[in-house]
Amino acid sequence: MTEPVLSIRNLTVDIPTRYAVLRPVDNVSYDIAPGEILGVVGESGAGKSMAGNAVIGLLNPPAHISSGEVWLNGKRIDQLGIDALRRVRGKDIGMVFQDPLTSLNPLLRIGDQLTETMLAHLPISRAEAEERAIAALEEVGIPAARQRVNSYPHEFSGGMRQRVVIALALCAEPSLVIADEPTTALDVSVQAQIIALLKRLCRERGTAVMLITHDMGVIAEAADRVAVMYAGRLAELGPVRDVITTPSHPYTHGLMGSTPLASKGLARLHQIPGSMPRLGRLPEGCAFNPRCPRAQARCRQDPRPVIEAGARAACLYPMDGAAPEGDATPPNAGARHLPDTSPTGGRPGADAGLQGGNP
Repeated sequence: MTEPVLSIRNLTVDIPTRYAVLRPVDNVSYDIAPGEILGVVGESGAGKSMAGNAVIGLLNPPAHISSGEVWLNGKRIDQLGIDALRRVRGKDIGMVFQDPLTSLNPLLRIGDQLTETMLAHLPISRAEAEERAIAALEEVGIPAARQRVNSYPHEFSGGMRQRVVIALALCAEPSLVIADEPTTALDVSVQAQIIALLKRLCRERGTAVMLITHDMGVIAEAADRVAVMYAGRLAELGPVRDVITTPSHPYTHGLMGSTPLASKGLARLHQIPGSMPRLGRLPEGCAFNPRCPRAQARCRQDPRPVIEAGARAACLYPMDGAAPEGDATPPNAGARHLPDTSPTGGRPGADAGLQGGNP
């Protein structure tokens, strides 16, 4: 088998506060192969972006990796110093952020930003870097690239700026790209163009991609596999077609039910009851049990389930198994009203698209 570009093993991120230690990422493990796009999806506050920031070393203190390992191309990078990690960023890992305007330096011309990035990471001359900058803009579909290379970011539209950001992320030939909500600030038609562009470029170059989003439509269009996160943990991990068509975890099933589909016509969308628990007041047992229609006594008593070898979902009663009998309880029956002792206990996760609204 091909060695994975990125390998995350039991990654845990802690945020110490004066009241408690919050854990936005809890025991997460997955691999991304060369040329593969792994979609990471979940509600706001699920830990998607925090996991991506942990990989690239952009956690804001006091947040830190408390346990686990991050391997890139067979080398462990979570223990690297600041200078060594800075050399990894840009050269081995490219980043595409949500807002293309804030991702670019407004005081520098587009060509200068591309050129300086390549000079910092590649053994090439300035003249070669300048030609490569023009070629990079042409590759991402910027018209009249030789003239536009001297433009400033504010002279581009939002879609064009995002194309520039993708060119910037790929210009140093990284083996991994982390794309954090790369289409959220764009029009729907532009979103499709950006996703198609990112997908094509990474397939051609064999670049691995971690695509972080809350939009299941983007996942279905772009990803090869999908990792569904809930309250800091992986709820489900598997091939995108299997996860979308036959979801195994009740949370994934709820996400798919809340996604508008043309085949549903005017049928009312499903809504997952309640909201994601705050980090400072997670329920006992499975964190999803207060919202889960299949919750049993074990779900509230046993430790939080994890994805076992050969399984696709971290669930005691997955959707592809037999329906539970006997101790079935309605949603929210197991909710525990604990005092929220943390002023930064996490957001409630009110992403409209993941609670019955538009994705």
